[in-house]
Amino acid sequence: MKAMSKMVPYPSNSIVPERDIDKRPILETHHLGIDFGGLTALDDLSLTVGRTEIAGLIGPNGAGKTTVFNLLTNVYQPTRGDIMLDGKSTAKKNSAQVCRMGIARTFQNIRLFSNMSVLDNVKVGLHNSIKQNLFSSLTHGFGYRNSEKKSRERALELLDFFNMTDMAEAEAGSLPYGAQRRLEIVRALATNPGIILLDEPAAGMNPSETSELMDNIKKIRDTFNIAVLLIEHDMNLVMNICEGICVLDHGKVIAKGTPDEIKSNPVVIEAYLGKKKEAN
Repeated sequence: MKAMSKMVPYPSNSIVPERDIDKRPILETHHLGIDFGGLTALDDLSLTVGRTEIAGLIGPNGAGKTTVFNLLTNVYQPTRGDIMLDGKSTAKKNSAQVCRMGIARTFQNIRLFSNMSVLDNVKVGLHNSIKQNLFSSLTHGFGYRNSEKKSRERALELLDFFNMTDMAEAEAGSLPYGAQRRLEIVRALATNPGIILLDEPAAGMNPSETSELMDNIKKIRDTFNIAVLLIEHDMNLVMNICEGICVLDHGKVIAKGTPDEIKSNPVVIEAYLGKKKEAN
């Protein structure tokens, strides 16, 4: 397993893991912002994520974190700024096209196909890599049968990665909460991303499940050689696995740095805990 790497300066006034310094960042945003009517929800976000970095995006409730994820996946179109995914702009792309470019996500509220099997949920995510032509699909010819075989084999491999093979034929909605969270991550990995965005992956988990999640996030990075960007309120998880952290408050970046730098930053502490009243 890769050890947590020393963070080093990157030319765009950011930091990346030392092991990624000679590689193009998987994700860069430049002065990204979005307005809804007269309200600025996000302003001037410049963010760099190294190719195999585990990065954190944190901040108090309402800071704009999920808005960032919606911009990165083109659910929202930015009012200003740009997003570069593996060196290519995502401007004017729709969410499906951006997914094919190499970005996948999970959601704060689990979004599985509850009435479908666990296996079929994962197979849905394989649409980027398993190709079928229309004629073969309609006739269930050799090409269709071959792609279905490959799809099933790949889906089972991914489920095995999370020790979920024995759940393959179960209805997704019948799984325990923690298993549904894992399944959503497996489905995102099935799209073959270069970076996966995890929106509060530890929400609702007990300490044992959270500890397992930390191990799995590291395992994802090491096995698939991809980056992870997560939104999370569990500071123990964030500080133990993230290499670089960006802190938002009211739609603005208030700090960027390593876990040690963020933990001791007075501006971050004030954002989370509030300003102490001065003694009379």
